[in-house]
Amino acid sequence: MSSKQPTPKNHQVITRRYPRFMAAVDALGEAAADAGPLPEKIRHLVQIAAAAAIRSEGAVHSHTRRALAAGATAEEVQHAVIAATSTIGFPNVMAALSWINDVTGRVPRPEADADQ
Repeated sequence: MSSKQPTPKNHQVITRRYPRFMAAVDALGEAAADAGPLPEKIRHLVQIAAAAAIRSEGAVHSHTRRALAAGATAEEVQHAVIAATSTIGFPNVMAALSWINDVTGRVPRPEADADQ
């Protein structure tokens, strides 16, 4: 998997149509990233869990790709969502895990994951 995925078409269209708005959104993201001590990988794991909480498939896809590019494993990405189960609910977790699997291509095998 390439660490730099193409930007989704809708994102490209919105960026061309509203360049100042998207520049402001990008600047906000950079400011939030620079606001504290969390390393990039951990920030993306947090953002995956937050995206799962609001059932944002696109954000789960995006932050999964970014977390993997920052050195996270597929298991760490999945655990970031599983750890939030009691907070965000089982249905949100299951949806997010399917979206993570869209990116990782990893579908857990029942016999391999039975003890987890």
